[in-house]
Amino acid sequence: MQFPEKFETRIKTMLGSEYEAFAASFDKPFHNAMRANVLKISADTLKEKMHLDGARVPWNPNGFYIEDKKYFTSHPYYHAGLYYVQEASAMLPAAAADAQPGEKILDLCAAPGGKSTAMAAAMQGSGILISNDISHSRAKALLRNIEGAGVTNCIVMSEDPAKLSRRLPDYFDKILIDAPCSGEGMFHKEPAMMTAWEKSGPAFYSKLQRQILENAVGMLRPGGILIYSTCTFSPDEDERCIAWLLDTHPEFELLPLEDGAESRFAMIAPGRPEWADGREALRLTGRIWPHLLEGEGHFTARLRKKADAAVQAAPSHKEKKKKNTPSAHKGDLEHFYDFLDKADITRPFDRKRLVVSNGYVRYVPQDAPDLSGLYTMRCGWFLGEIRKGRFEPSGAFARGLEAGDCGKVTELPSDSQEVRKYLKCETLPCESSRKGWQLVTTDGYALGWAKAAGGMLRNKYPAGWRIMS
Repeated sequence: MQFPEKFETRIKTMLGSEYEAFAASFDKPFHNAMRANVLKISADTLKEKMHLDGARVPWNPNGFYIEDKKYFTSHPYYHAGLYYVQEASAMLPAAAADAQPGEKILDLCAAPGGKSTAMAAAMQGSGILISNDISHSRAKALLRNIEGAGVTNCIVMSEDPAKLSRRLPDYFDKILIDAPCSGEGMFHKEPAMMTAWEKSGPAFYSKLQRQILENAVGMLRPGGILIYSTCTFSPDEDERCIAWLLDTHPEFELLPLEDGAESRFAMIAPGRPEWADGREALRLTGRIWPHLLEGEGHFTARLRKKADAAVQAAPSHKEKKKKNTPSAHKGDLEHFYDFLDKADITRPFDRKRLVVSNGYVRYVPQDAPDLSGLYTMRCGWFLGEIRKGRFEPSGAFARGLEAGDCGKVTELPSDSQEVRKYLKCETLPCESSRKGWQLVTTDGYALGWAKAAGGMLRNKYPAGWRIMS
């Protein structure tokens, strides 16, 4: 592969005798991978069901290397949200975040959603995950992936980090910043990135990254964890960016990528202090090099805001009425509960967390913050709409359910033609005894809805999700 001249000169200086092995790695096949969505299925069960014979990603036990990406992105299990196709190195930051149930977590640069869905799976539906991307178009893809994965405790936003910082001081237990970067680690996967690199390289992105970090640090509570990552080799965007953060915010300290002596990240190469200001703590950061591991270029740092860090004053908006407070629409909610009865859905709902707004029914996370005035695309689990006095369930509602939550289920085997037709939004025949709303599943995993009448299934799979072939 022919690198940009400036990049080649710099990386040769950085790597010295390792450069030839580094350059040779770009002539080898790209490493595709997938991560089991443990909200829905364990990694071991997925391996058995899909006959996965590839190695596991060493820094993420839920990840597997795969050869035929097209096969896995067309399989019905993919459309059921059982796994996410993701480059192996990109699995490192969310693994380092070690999300736990009940935490308040911010994914600040979240699109297209790989890291958010990984953290949401680890949270197991408990706590609050805010997934934000400043780009409205990218945030639409983020929302699609969040809903398709069956995530129920996420708030999807498209807001400037500076505005978020003013509204949510000292709020989060963890913040993940997979920062916009020059993308040097993507040259193998997307050679066109080299052209973009020549237009906007490390000097441009390092300034942006520091702005994002400056906005993020105030949102982290004392004692909270910050994960910073890039997919670039540039020290300006990696070690030097972290050294800058430690200089300007002494309330932060670097931590190992994982606590404990036996780390699953032991194979990750340490950061290089000599490429920044020489402080030894920078060895606690991690780098994935493509000539050393089966993955593309990646950098990750894990930092803690010291427990004795000063707490910011709460903003005045706290005194205002919370827009996200569940509203009383008793009649509309009765339509929702009527649907639950008719579809024989037994999953419990806390009525205090059900919100009806402009006919849309949502199930908001417990203790959701006041986000009035901010660009919120979805607050919580989108259940459906009230239309002409009846409730119409959403695709996101189906994906958040398990087959056992619903008494009316239509099962379509994953190797059948019927499941392909369903995913194309085609009408299907069914037993004449079936009536009303049906949760459509494949091998027991929810895909979406259909409505049975007269021996036919009227397809209710979201048109925006349908497959074309």
